[in-house]
Amino acid sequence: MCGVIGIVSHGPVNQLIYDGLLCLQHRGQDAAGITTADGAVFHMHKDKGMVLDIFRTRNMRDLYGSAGIGHTRYPTAGSAVSVHEAQPFYVNSPFGITLAHNGNLTNGEALKRELFNIDARHINTNSDSEVLLNVFALELERAAQGVKLTPEKIFTAVRGVHQRCRGAYAVLAMIAGYGLVAFRDPNGIRPMVYGRNETMAGAEYAVASETVALDVLGFKFERDVAPGEALFIDFAGHLHAKQCADNPKLTPCIFEYVYLARPDSVIDGISVYDARVRLGSELADEVQKLPDWESIDVVVPIPDSSRPSALELATKIGRPYREGFVKNRYVGRTFIMPGHAMRKKSVRQKLNPIASEFKGKVVLLVDDSIVRGTTSREIVQMAREAGAKKVFFASAAPPVIYPNVYGIDMPTPSELIAVGKTNAQIAIEIGAERVIYQTIEGMKRAIRAGNPAIEDFDASCFDGCYVTGDITPQFLQGLAESRDESRGEALLTDQ
Repeated sequence: MCGVIGIVSHGPVNQLIYDGLLCLQHRGQDAAGITTADGAVFHMHKDKGMVLDIFRTRNMRDLYGSAGIGHTRYPTAGSAVSVHEAQPFYVNSPFGITLAHNGNLTNGEALKRELFNIDARHINTNSDSEVLLNVFALELERAAQGVKLTPEKIFTAVRGVHQRCRGAYAVLAMIAGYGLVAFRDPNGIRPMVYGRNETMAGAEYAVASETVALDVLGFKFERDVAPGEALFIDFAGHLHAKQCADNPKLTPCIFEYVYLARPDSVIDGISVYDARVRLGSELADEVQKLPDWESIDVVVPIPDSSRPSALELATKIGRPYREGFVKNRYVGRTFIMPGHAMRKKSVRQKLNPIASEFKGKVVLLVDDSIVRGTTSREIVQMAREAGAKKVFFASAAPPVIYPNVYGIDMPTPSELIAVGKTNAQIAIEIGAERVIYQTIEGMKRAIRAGNPAIEDFDASCFDGCYVTGDITPQFLQGLAESRDESRGEALLTDQ
């Protein structure tokens, strides 16, 4: 999960892209970068950290140009600490290309070997985004055949990317002297939308991970980029679009609706906020199956993403909804923080209970999901310290029991609290009287209701069904071993 934004305008875009990245900060807090195009010249600034910390006035002044792309990084592949992993990436041949990518390639290592051994292209980082950039550059070189680019040749290059790359990818790239290219993988796993703004000088376009960025920047939402589709917007502001995949099928990541996306976004025709409300209604049905559910005195959300679900649940079961935790908004999202110790420490820094909402009560806590259990365990303990008589814990998502390979840092099975455990055992693990989970069917029903035309979702971290069809037990085992090695290296570094 990362955030990407690209703009083709008739005036300076540095401030627009910066503002767009602030809207997408929730999608990644590890690093950020902006590249602008001033004719055939690129200007770039990127670094580790949050958007507010990276871009100073002196940096913004150097980002000349009326087109650009921006990226905010959430590390799932490559190094979590090196500035060299920050995006956008750049290659100077052919033409000069800069690229930002949201997602994860499942055949990135194989492609990296092919690029070096067969295509004589060198990859300088561990990032699969640099691999994707070099695949696109190679396909563009082949399509151009040494002459001037046309939109059709650019679409031919994107078709070549689809044929070679597997996994999830929503990509923005700029080609020096030509324009901005946007494309989405043939399964549409990661989101991408575009909007238009009419000015006296002509049409301007913005492409982004979520509609909220378009809203804030004043662009009118046009539509989602379709799975397998590519857009080319030349620097004069003319848009071209073409389907570049043979058998595209929309199977968006369901975790976008559960947790990742902002509630004020609309993804593939589904309001994220409305989806979370319906998740609460479905979860209420599961709560009311408990023999002692009527003992619940109050429903308390774990801020922020569980609020719509918790409020709807409380309404449906006829119990008061209360804000029991105050959130410090200057601490990052614990789900995307690297390292168990940092996540555990940040929970206490981020949330503080209001004792009067817990004292002497049977409290139902509602969260968007339970992944490792680290956050849940700390929150239950805080509720008890605040005086709760009993603590029930409900998850608006089903048990997470499989790794995610498409761009979300879902741990290996050994780190997932729900693997091999019953709800009663999980309750003991996190210190609660009861744990209640959403069902997979209820989750899909709640989210699909926003757009019945979507036949299925990528729900692989819940059901183990990987929509790209290339994920084997051997692949997952290799992923687990690689993660263990990375964790060991991090421990050695800390020591």
